Amino acid sequence: MKTTRNTTAKTTILEIIKNSEVALSHTEIQALSQNVCDRVTIYRVLDRLVAEDVIHKTVNLDGTIKYASCHHLHDDVVHTHNHIHFSCEKCHLVTCLENVEPTFKLPPNYSVREVNFTLSGLCPNCL
Repeated sequence: MKTTRNTTAKTTILEIIKNSEVALSHTEIQALSQNVCDRVTIYRVLDRLVAEDVIHKTVNLDGTIKYASCHHLHDDVVHTHNHIHFSCEKCHLVTCLENVEPTFKLPPNYSVREVNFTLSGLCPNCL
C-alpha cells in the first residue's frame, strides 16, 4: 500500500483548488501559487491529486484541462466524478453542477469508466 506524500507544493495547490468556486486550469493555478513551485511540479501534483481522487479534471470546450475539488463522499464501494460541468461562453468559467445527474444509454458490449459532460452557454452572472 502506497502512502501519500504531503509536500508544500501539494498542500498549496490543493488549498487553491479547494478554495475556488470554479474549476481552474494549470495556468490559473500557477498564477495563484505565488511561485511555490515550477510548472512541471504543478503538473505532477495535479496528476497525483487526480490519482488520489482528491480532485477531478474536465476538458473545457476550447480543450483546456481544468481541475476542481472533489465534493463526493469517499467510500470503498464506488467513487465517481460523473457529473455535469457548465462552461460559460462569456466569462469562460467552468463550474461543477453536482446536483445534476447525466443520463445516457449505450449499446450492449460497452463499459463506461469515466464520463465527461460539459454544457455550454451563459452562467447566471453573464446572463
